[in-house]
Amino acid sequence: MDLNGRKVMLVGGAGLIGSHIVDKLIETPVAEIVVFDNFVRGNKDNLAAALRSPKVKLIEASMTDRAALDRAMAGVDGLFLLASLWLGECVNDPRSAWEVNTLGTWNVIEAARAHNVKRIVYSSSASVYGNAVVTPMTEEHPFNNRTTYGATKIANEQMFRAMNEQHKLAYVGMRYMNIYGVRMDYEGTYVSVIMKVLDKLFAGERPVIFGDGSQVYDFIYVEDAAVANVLAMQADCVDEFFNVGMGIGTSINDLVLKLIELTGSSLTPEYKAEAQSFVTHRIGSTEKAERLLGFRATTPLHEGLQKVVSWRLAQRGIHA
Repeated sequence: MDLNGRKVMLVGGAGLIGSHIVDKLIETPVAEIVVFDNFVRGNKDNLAAALRSPKVKLIEASMTDRAALDRAMAGVDGLFLLASLWLGECVNDPRSAWEVNTLGTWNVIEAARAHNVKRIVYSSSASVYGNAVVTPMTEEHPFNNRTTYGATKIANEQMFRAMNEQHKLAYVGMRYMNIYGVRMDYEGTYVSVIMKVLDKLFAGERPVIFGDGSQVYDFIYVEDAAVANVLAMQADCVDEFFNVGMGIGTSINDLVLKLIELTGSSLTPEYKAEAQSFVTHRIGSTEKAERLLGFRATTPLHEGLQKVVSWRLAQRGIHA
């Protein structure tokens, strides 16, 4: 879809990924950007710079509110659906997981169809895959998920497939690997280690690694993930899902050592007995996203982590 003069809407646009998509969209020729968020997970501070743009409009509401969605979606051409309860929240309150993640998604689809929205970019998750059977995982990897969060994402993917088949709903889905970056919080199950390690290091305490640190994940910087979303909105393909990652595995041991190096600390990690871990090995293939979206992540892990360290220091009133 050509973005020139378009009105776009982000459901969940004040979160980590959404706020960076907003930043990228401001640089494009879109006419209006509607951020729709209930601020359960999103943060108005994430939009502080974006809200200075005359293009950006903020609506505080939930996707469980069908009437609010209907009012907000009038005239919208393209929609990014990012809002979701996260893995830990889904463990603690599975009923809300289905009510928010799945029924909420249906509300968005229903409103989008009523207002003839031309294209939806849906934020799914690599959680649909579970642990890797083969690596790198292509988009054809089996669904080995064993979590409520992943189950809601699988259900939503199938919902989009059905609506494309029945009503030609134009959508693409993004299966994120492990997104980290400026504005991140402690809720991302596989990346919160970054925040917790930095807290320990800044306090002069040894960072903690649960298990032996051999768990391997595919870390991608949030600005790269935002670029992938904007490209997906502009792409010609429909009814497709894409891995969004670097395609490179990094162990928790290596991640923590990089953070120790970047902070100039001399501390060494402390190992503790394994806590609950849903996935221990996951690396995504990037070939399909490169071929159909023209997307390839460009931020090396070292550079991305340096940005996070500088941001956290600035939050503490310390300049790197």
